Amino acid sequence: MAARRAHRLAGVVAALWLAAGAAPSVAARDPDRAGQADSEIRALVSALGESGCRFQRNGRWHDAGAARDHLQRKYDHARRRGLDGTAEDFIERAGSRSSITGRPYKVACPGQPERPAGEWLRERLARLRGDAGQR
Repeated sequence: MAARRAHRLAGVVAALWLAAGAAPSVAARDPDRAGQADSEIRALVSALGESGCRFQRNGRWHDAGAARDHLQRKYDHARRRGLDGTAEDFIERAGSRSSITGRPYKVACPGQPERPAGEWLRERLARLRGDAGQR
């Protein structure tokens, strides 16, 4: 049952990614950009996992580790299908809403108001890029 559900989810993710206008793989167009995008996406997923924030998916709250695992699975699936893109693509197509229900994801961090996950991820991406520019 779980394998069938995962397979169905994978198909839905691929269809939505394509419907959202995914271009051919970044890796196919520009290997340097693909490496940068991969590093940024992995850093975002890791940052969420280490954040201590809670993550809401389809009305249910999950801890940061479960959120990290979920987004990593979505990213891995997209890459296997050649649907990888920029970090912004990942945030918009995979990190902001459920691929099955379309419901937006939310993030609630200690001492901060609940907010849309896409907003949290975009802010974190800007911070990561700023830190990288400081080195």
